[in-house]
Amino acid sequence: MRGYTLNKDDYQRRLRRVEGQVRGLQRMIDEDAYCVDVLTQTSAITHALQKVALGLLDEHIRHCVAQAAAGDGDAEAMITEATRAIERLMRA
Repeated sequence: MRGYTLNKDDYQRRLRRVEGQVRGLQRMIDEDAYCVDVLTQTSAITHALQKVALGLLDEHIRHCVAQAAAGDGDAEAMITEATRAIERLMRA
């Protein structure tokens, strides 16, 4: 079981909402919408995806890393993996 399994429906809803926002952004470009409006929508999409990523990271740490730390896996490897995931999110 993955850390996000219990909240899978919530993540699916959020991602469908983001998908709709991206389609709306494409429509805005097709319709030559005002630049600042396109940028505002782009920022909203970026923020929504960041929230999904942070939620997944939180659940990974609480589930996978915590299990490894409790002796059910290689704790050091899981901590390193989580740290690398945080680094990737910080670069985005």
